[in-house]
Amino acid sequence: MGLRDSALDAADVERARALLNPPARRDPMWPALLAATALAVTSVAFATVMVLAPPLQTEHVAQGAPS
Repeated sequence: MGLRDSALDAADVERARALLNPPARRDPMWPALLAATALAVTSVAFATVMVLAPPLQTEHVAQGAPS
């Protein structure tokens, strides 16, 4: 039996195959880029604040008490 000796209509078979394999849907790129940009900006901002912050100085009460 050859390929063309089928009882099925070729157009219907092609339509069924097209319905079984829907085209791949692409996700938009801008939400990921926006999130990455926001993360980069906040990381740089926090790093800048940590570098420019004055050093932490603590004094212990026991060292400053009179003996």
